[in-house]
Amino acid sequence: MFSERELSPTLAAVRERYAPEATVLDVEQDFETLPPGVAEDLGLLAASIEPASYPTDWLPESAPTALEQYAGPAFTIGMPGDGTVVWTTQTEPPTILLKKRAEGTPEAFLEFLVAEAFVKIDCGVPEQFLPFFGAQYAELADVTGLGPADVYQIAAALFDGWVGLQTREEFQSWSDDDEFEPLYAAWVDAGERLEGRLGELSGSVAHGEMTFPEATEYACSAIKHGLELPTPFAALDTDAYREYGADYAVRWADKTVSSLAE
Repeated sequence: MFSERELSPTLAAVRERYAPEATVLDVEQDFETLPPGVAEDLGLLAASIEPASYPTDWLPESAPTALEQYAGPAFTIGMPGDGTVVWTTQTEPPTILLKKRAEGTPEAFLEFLVAEAFVKIDCGVPEQFLPFFGAQYAELADVTGLGPADVYQIAAALFDGWVGLQTREEFQSWSDDDEFEPLYAAWVDAGERLEGRLGELSGSVAHGEMTFPEATEYACSAIKHGLELPTPFAALDTDAYREYGADYAVRWADKTVSSLAE
């Protein structure tokens, strides 16, 4: 099910700088959340496993099953929307997992995704949004007044944007490092692919062409690339959001949803 991935010299250098103990594994299948029995097999490749669990009262009465499972005591790796590369610090040492679909991902971008996981591990950010929001996840659901799937999408997006504020300085620094220059180029290229619709986000929501959760996801994915965001999303690309995190995110969502309703 799992096999250790051979890293390119560039990725080996990134691992050495940011997460020298991390293990990088290829997974034989695609997944949103690894079945518990399969996840437990990571114990054969890790020194130890310490599954994370969180208070159930962090969740609103209606929450996606996957989120309830993640909050529970079962060893849970991966959540819907995680993308091609997943990482966890529930193992010792930390583990980075590449899903089966990585085989179809352009190599330059895949290398960046793995490098990004190393940087996130080094930054010490949570691996999922639930510990980021904590009890304020239920508050986020309340202030937005949206259904469980939409609240999940917004929370994941806001968390992604906050993480991007922690990591992008590292990506920017690679422009002056010959060894990491290919990863920097992949980061820039990924950002350029997002630029086209950024300026239209607010109008797209107003005209019903894009939902508020979809627009938030799009905007927050651009934060780690340092792209210019339109109002009201520009308020998320701030030192205040980086410092105050979940509290700021909930206040932003409350204010933004109220303004959209006017």
